[in-house]
Amino acid sequence: MKQEQVHARGIRFSVDVNGIEAGHAYLYLLKNDLQERPFGLLEDVHVEPTFRGQGVARELLKLVLQEAEKRCYKLIATSRNDGTRESVHEWYRRLGFTDYGTEFRINY
Repeated sequence: MKQEQVHARGIRFSVDVNGIEAGHAYLYLLKNDLQERPFGLLEDVHVEPTFRGQGVARELLKLVLQEAEKRCYKLIATSRNDGTRESVHEWYRRLGFTDYGTEFRINY
């Protein structure tokens, strides 16, 4: 068995409103041997409750999508299927994401 450490790069995006951070998101760039360019993982999209509904998330995703398009061959965003996230899922669809599969995970 052989194990080799590979490195990922993360980019943190944020949107300020009147000098206050209203929201943030992370784009992680992950490389594999099958593709020349890395794939992107969108993670931790968060808008502070007082700023929701004001276009902050849309602005965050605009920034992330622009960067991912330049660097990545694909972008993955995950969201849980617990019945409470349908509006979030619809929002991702409106931004051009496709419901592509099922996520399996183990929490530690």
